[in-house]
Amino acid sequence: TLVSTSALFRSKVEAAGCAFAPLPDDCAAEFRETSLPAGPERYRREFERRFIDPMPAQARFLSALIERERPDVVIASSLFLGVLPLLLDSRRRPPIVVCNVSFLFLDRPDNAPVGTGLPPARDVIEAQRYAALKVQVDAAFTNPVRAYADAHLERMSLPPLPASVPHSIVVLPDAFIQSTVQDFEYDFGALSSGVSFVGMLPPARSGVPLPAWWSELDGGRPVVLVTQGTLANKDFGELVEPTLAALADREDLMVVVTTGGRPLEEIQGAIPANTRTSVFLPFDELLPKVDLLVTNGGYGSVSLALRVGVPIVSAGLTEDKAEVGARIAWSGAGLNRATNEPTPESLREAIDRVLVEPAFRRR
Repeated sequence: TLVSTSALFRSKVEAAGCAFAPLPDDCAAEFRETSLPAGPERYRREFERRFIDPMPAQARFLSALIERERPDVVIASSLFLGVLPLLLDSRRRPPIVVCNVSFLFLDRPDNAPVGTGLPPARDVIEAQRYAALKVQVDAAFTNPVRAYADAHLERMSLPPLPASVPHSIVVLPDAFIQSTVQDFEYDFGALSSGVSFVGMLPPARSGVPLPAWWSELDGGRPVVLVTQGTLANKDFGELVEPTLAALADREDLMVVVTTGGRPLEEIQGAIPANTRTSVFLPFDELLPKVDLLVTNGGYGSVSLALRVGVPIVSAGLTEDKAEVGARIAWSGAGLNRATNEPTPESLREAIDRVLVEPAFRRR
């Protein structure tokens, strides 16, 4: 097995017993458009720079690897768009399997624009409202992004995409692996024959050392885990701090916070007496001891919680989090506050309800 990714992960790849080939993408996925305010233009530019601009170089690199290594199969992350040119090319190649790391981003049969976090339309009137909104989103984001990708493909003497960029990523590969269960996804009608729901991939042993307070998890109090993940965690005032404020007086609960690699000192204010903190925590060992996950909606954390039957309170709208949060609420596995700035009062209400009502854990 040969793994190609950022040089930052070389030690992890080699520790797993795999050969390593550094991916020459100039750290594109880390690009942030700081010259534009939040909005469609900024999101479009960030998507183009992170995922479409590297596509030709990724495709050339992947083609050279295939020529050299003669692999039986190529497995790619869903946002490694370097596979799209190979999938559109008529030349012979090995099978390409795409493994998704987020929600299923097919075009919606109810015309809801992808990425906005809208649940399935309940009636014709709502579907019409969704369709009107989709016209706006298509004009500002979806269509320009598709045209931008098609221009790159044309320069490579390849045909255009058959649909929007997200939809094409799902339907073009020989197989598309969706790492959840179908009950956590909307009804898209007849799916492409290549799409398979496989549940949560088994988590690797993290190797993260246990904190000194670990034994307190078995003290009989319900445990609430709070995390902003490892990406949207630059400002703990968005979710961690309001959750701590919401639960500061709850002596009947144990609150656990992980900062996803950021220093603990970046949590502003005093840490309540019922709270324990750590920079990293081994989720594979922690989540079976947890009664509720409070998250900004990272797909990995949410999937791990669902895998062990932990209900969820979600509050986050960046990246893919609006869509993940919408699925948490729609599926009945938790509640979604649908904001980047939840108040302590709204979090307290949601946490109390999810802890008390058993229907969320059953779902």
